[in-house]
Amino acid sequence: MCGEIEMEIAALDPADRPAFLADLGIEHPAGDLLKAASYRALRQRVFFTVNESELHAWNVTEGDNAVTAAGKVHTDMARGFIRAEVIAHDDLKAAGSMKDAKAHGKVRLEGKEYIVQDGDVINFRHAT
Repeated sequence: MCGEIEMEIAALDPADRPAFLADLGIEHPAGDLLKAASYRALRQRVFFTVNESELHAWNVTEGDNAVTAAGKVHTDMARGFIRAEVIAHDDLKAAGSMKDAKAHGKVRLEGKEYIVQDGDVINFRHAT
């Protein structure tokens, strides 16, 4: 990893990064690769929650189930867990919206024992 190049990449406007990386013959910045390798080594997975105004990323350990993930968001969600509406990040991105993803059958309901996958977008249904 070359710190100077990584600093230059980080300072670039995101729109300019792909061309800069291509000129260097680099597919991904080393910092991104280091982060991904660290997450794998620590057995961490990232899932997302989303509402009208924000997207939030949460970490769980590999093998954690939906109830554990719900508890990361709020302990009341774990305690009152009913089901999880789950869609893979890539499927949501391809659909363009949660509404379109549901219309195309990409959103599924999962129970307590569902093992959270890296990149899942989850809406927790819970009793208050």
